[in-house]
Amino acid sequence: MLALSLAGFTTLCVLRGAPMADLLVYRAEGAAVAHGTDLYGFTVTRWHLPATYPPFAAILFVPASWLPLPLLKAIFLAGNALLLAWLIALSARLAGRTIALPALCTATALALWLEPVFQTLLFGQINLAVTCLVLWDLTRPPTARGRGVALGIAAGVKLTPAVFVPYLLLTGRMREAATATAAFAGTVLLGALPLPSASVEFWTRRLFETGHVGKGWIVDNQSLRGLLARVLHDPAPGPAWAVPAVAVGVAGLWLAARSGADRYGVPLTAGTALLVCPISWSHHWVWCVPLLAVLLAERRTLLAALTAAVFTARTLWLVPHQGDRDLRLPWWQQPLASPYPLLGLALLAGAALATAQPVPSARMSSASTIR
Repeated sequence: MLALSLAGFTTLCVLRGAPMADLLVYRAEGAAVAHGTDLYGFTVTRWHLPATYPPFAAILFVPASWLPLPLLKAIFLAGNALLLAWLIALSARLAGRTIALPALCTATALALWLEPVFQTLLFGQINLAVTCLVLWDLTRPPTARGRGVALGIAAGVKLTPAVFVPYLLLTGRMREAATATAAFAGTVLLGALPLPSASVEFWTRRLFETGHVGKGWIVDNQSLRGLLARVLHDPAPGPAWAVPAVAVGVAGLWLAARSGADRYGVPLTAGTALLVCPISWSHHWVWCVPLLAVLLAERRTLLAALTAAVFTARTLWLVPHQGDRDLRLPWWQQPLASPYPLLGLALLAGAALATAQPVPSARMSSASTIR
């Protein structure tokens, strides 16, 4: 089944040409570092994509500039397929389960067609690598040495994982939070030493220019900002987005910390980060894999099936989205254009309801007896 799934995906890539646009950006970033050219002064591909990651990430991309492009694409496809299998194994560990090899192969074959995963492979993205780093770190034994280092490195490559630092603080893991922060600071320093001017440019200017990453109102953007921009028919919703984003961020982290276990807290934290980020492309939602693993482990089969359907249906690509038509969608197409942020908000609402539920007295008595 896995072989057939991979063969089908590879055939699609060949038929569609598989431009792997993001991979071309990474390759250009590595070449800019290797040749000493302006890291943030170029654009590549017919979409005129710029470099958007910190200088530390660009240094890691240098080896990509040494390889012929067909070979590099093949390596990324194979590497992402292996990372998907690892992510599923880590997700099972997060859910408190182990997964046998036949089940792992089957799950990998099916997960390949989840839209965020599919787009990650198609674009040559690094989402799976970053997610695996974070999840591996957070699911290690509490006594493991260096917990937090991998999380800090992941944040140094792609800033979004930094949201797990306040999660660690809120759950009382001060040492891990400090280690992650120190590791992140180390990535900033490692980027600044060989690339001082690029580092100054990124951390003082590029970091705050979300517009150069892409248009925040297009259906590709599955964040709260994208949802509100399309609902309000406003490409720059401003306070209409910022105020709800702050509220969702605070509430999401509070709910994650109150959830009582990482198998709930980690997906809640990831969902919160994806909601409040100015731009969360659809392929950033590869965190759907751990979410599905937790739902299945909790035997919430119907909810898991509905969640899988949301991440497989690709409704966001079915609505009109050429030019600025994303901003002129009628009300009934809005849910189709924003399935992931709506699901993320529903996830937080469900967590809030679960937190508000009183603990049954029988369970409290049992817990007291055990203690």
